[in-house]
Amino acid sequence: MLMILIPVLVVLTLISVNALYVAAEFSAVSVRRSRIRQLADEGNLLARRLLPVLQDAAALDRYVAACQIGITLSSLILGAYSQKNLANFLTPLFADLGGMQTAAAQSTAAIVVLVGLTVLQVIFGELIPKSLALQDPSRTALATVVPMRWSLVLFAGFIAVLNGSGIAILKWLRVPYGGHRHIHSPEEISLLIAESRDGGLLEEDEHQRLREALQLTTRTARSLMIPRKLLSVVDIDTPLDEVLRLVGEGPYTRVPVYRGSPENIVGVIHAKDLLLRAFAPGGLASLAEVIQPAVMVPENVTVDRLLVTLRERRSHLAIVIDEHGGLEGLVTLDDILRELIGEVGDEFKAHQPEPEVLPDGRVRLPGLLPLEDLAPWTGAPWVRAPGNSAAITVGGMVAERLGHIPVVGERTTIHGVLIEVERMERHAVVSVLVTPAPSEPDEE
Repeated sequence: MLMILIPVLVVLTLISVNALYVAAEFSAVSVRRSRIRQLADEGNLLARRLLPVLQDAAALDRYVAACQIGITLSSLILGAYSQKNLANFLTPLFADLGGMQTAAAQSTAAIVVLVGLTVLQVIFGELIPKSLALQDPSRTALATVVPMRWSLVLFAGFIAVLNGSGIAILKWLRVPYGGHRHIHSPEEISLLIAESRDGGLLEEDEHQRLREALQLTTRTARSLMIPRKLLSVVDIDTPLDEVLRLVGEGPYTRVPVYRGSPENIVGVIHAKDLLLRAFAPGGLASLAEVIQPAVMVPENVTVDRLLVTLRERRSHLAIVIDEHGGLEGLVTLDDILRELIGEVGDEFKAHQPEPEVLPDGRVRLPGLLPLEDLAPWTGAPWVRAPGNSAAITVGGMVAERLGHIPVVGERTTIHGVLIEVERMERHAVVSVLVTPAPSEPDEE
């Protein structure tokens, strides 16, 4: 009995060692560095030992290499030891019980040991530790960090030779080597966010805000701006009494200022600065004294770059210009926040109507509604004029589809959605009536 007990204990030990290295590898490459840093700041000693490995790509690469060496060595030793001890132990049993010849009994014992060890190794040495590491990478990484530090010292020579050889071969093949790093594309991050929502870790509104934040790299200033036709601008030569009246009666606290033509924006005035200087001792001699520099951005700049520009220039708004340098519109920080957290108080959008469901089932949509916001109101996944469309609003899409300036009552159908022009103002579509696409019946 003792003769078989010792080999079995050795086999189980080797499988456990293999499981340790598998768990350490998967947890190290999947654990969140921010979580380990938080634990380290809270005084967790294991986290303090693991954090330097996660922060250094080269150290993490050596860490993973130690895991792979440990997995390989434990597997090789397990196979060799089992064939020598367990197979030799089983050979006489097969010879006596099955009446086999010695060669046949040895072959049968070797196959039985190989199959049995493979099943045990895959289940207990690979699948189970990998699943545990992926389900709770933080706890697994901390539990394995001490034996892994011993392994890094023990396998230091192997790691240097094998890693150096691997890097040299990659360079010879002209394959860039970047080590093991926690890098995810925006698409992968979006999938992770969706999985967190499906797992109950994120509420629907939180999921939506995170998705909108990721899309800031694809949205442009033109898609968020207040169009030129809705801007309130003032000439720099306008008498101060008239400017005070316009600012006092208007809803805006910041007003662009132009010289000669609205195309030539020279700056922005803030209502507070204007009033303080106008009623201060000595008064205000010229509007130019309270003009602040205007931040100019191209219409195709992405929203994330726009945020950086506004922060660097310490500005609340930016003037959007087209490719010819002409005034295209204005975008504010509130416009960007609206995309992230929903409707907020916005001085420039105070009078803009919202979509409205009518009693007959149709929907009244503002002409300035962005195309990205159409889906919930139309029942269609995406509504856009065909071809290389430049339209970004409902009104622009309708005009582009019709091929001329629309008139009240005109209709068009896009992707099965019937759209009727309801109201026009200065050749621009103010509102449309939409008949949502019927929902498809469920397939049995």
